[in-house]
Amino acid sequence: MNLDVKDIYKDVKSYIGKEVTLQGWIRNHRKQKEFGFIDFSDGTCFKHIQLVYDNKLDSFEEIQKFHNGSAITVIGLVIESVGGGQDIEVSVKEIRLEGDCPEDYPMQPKKHSVEFLREQAYLRPRTNLFQAVFRIRSVTAEAIHKYFQDRGYVYFHAPFFTASDCEGAGEMFRVTTQDLDKIAKTGKVNEDDELFGRTVGLTVSGQLEAETFATAFKKTYTFGPTFRAENSNTKFHANEFWMIEPEVAFCDLEGIMDIEEECLKYVITYVLEHCKDEMSFLDKFIEKGLLDKLTKLINSKFTRVSHEEVITILKEAKNKGQKFEFEPEYGEDIAKEHEKYITEYFNGPVFITNWPKDIKSFYMKLNPDGKTVAAADLEVPGVGELMGGSQREDDYDKLIARMDELNMDNETYYWYTNLRKYGSCIHSGFGIGFERLLMYITGVDNIRDVIPYPRTPGNCEF
Repeated sequence: MNLDVKDIYKDVKSYIGKEVTLQGWIRNHRKQKEFGFIDFSDGTCFKHIQLVYDNKLDSFEEIQKFHNGSAITVIGLVIESVGGGQDIEVSVKEIRLEGDCPEDYPMQPKKHSVEFLREQAYLRPRTNLFQAVFRIRSVTAEAIHKYFQDRGYVYFHAPFFTASDCEGAGEMFRVTTQDLDKIAKTGKVNEDDELFGRTVGLTVSGQLEAETFATAFKKTYTFGPTFRAENSNTKFHANEFWMIEPEVAFCDLEGIMDIEEECLKYVITYVLEHCKDEMSFLDKFIEKGLLDKLTKLINSKFTRVSHEEVITILKEAKNKGQKFEFEPEYGEDIAKEHEKYITEYFNGPVFITNWPKDIKSFYMKLNPDGKTVAAADLEVPGVGELMGGSQREDDYDKLIARMDELNMDNETYYWYTNLRKYGSCIHSGFGIGFERLLMYITGVDNIRDVIPYPRTPGNCEF
């Protein structure tokens, strides 16, 4: 019976006394004079299974030479374990070596630093930490798709090549088919010679294109890679990362915050239910109290408070002796330390709403005061901003006026502004940085360790 390890652990009792065939890898090999123990994993679940063999086997001496990391096929009997640490084990009848592994194999069964493992990114999925993290990444993606698909959203694939900088931040990677050596010599770029006939970059967001689908399908979402050409080396930034960006027609700011809260609670609940072993491991070894933190969020009611109220709270705290490195000011952005204080002040997640228009993007709905926009950032304890959303400007004239104010090229965005001419309606959306979400769920504190192959300044290996 050829099985995966996960099959056995789904119904342990039914397999006791049965012969099974397993295929996978040696994680650790403890050899003794008359018998040996192999810590075996096939990657189908977080749990391993112990293989036990003795010198009664004709191939005993050969098996004793098998190295850590080797690929094997094992045939044996599932039995109740007489030792501690596991309920069952496999009494070996036969082991075939499928692929040997040398003794200098980097992933030996010992503690490795995350810095070392980043250098071995192509092998680190074989360690317990990254077995947990990357399975959770897979399940979290499944949960996101399930949440939106079950609620009638259309999954939209946003283009990677684009001529529009959604955020207007000038952080796009430039894409060209022209001879770079020639450009360097002449100092000139001829747009007519470009493959697309214009200046093009890698997308920083699929939001603008997603809005076109929201006005056709009512509810849509993107989930794919985005790119930022910023030279930032913090724990929270990468040059390539994934974004989830839903857009919903006939939905205002209050409605989109309801969706954000429901979505986040759904995804976290799904992961806790489907990755129990992985989450228990992370709770024990990566972030003490991780499970309690996530359970508390699921059971929390998210506070909603305006940016102006937040600044007032911060200023009052400062007047009472609270130390801040950066002064909180009306009309300005808030710092990480401010986010931390606010989530502690309200003892849970907080939506900060109605931000000053001058520090937010051009597409956000202008409030009647003419000074703020209908935007909301979700701050969660321990991470800070996790989601950012807004009601989109649905008034053509107001949108054009805002773009003129920012000296934006209206011709480039004609298709976007025309949406306000052709059956415009109230609509809203939000964005979730997938890796930022994974950092919160796993307790891993560096974005480089929740991406299989991180792309950061100076790092584009593998």
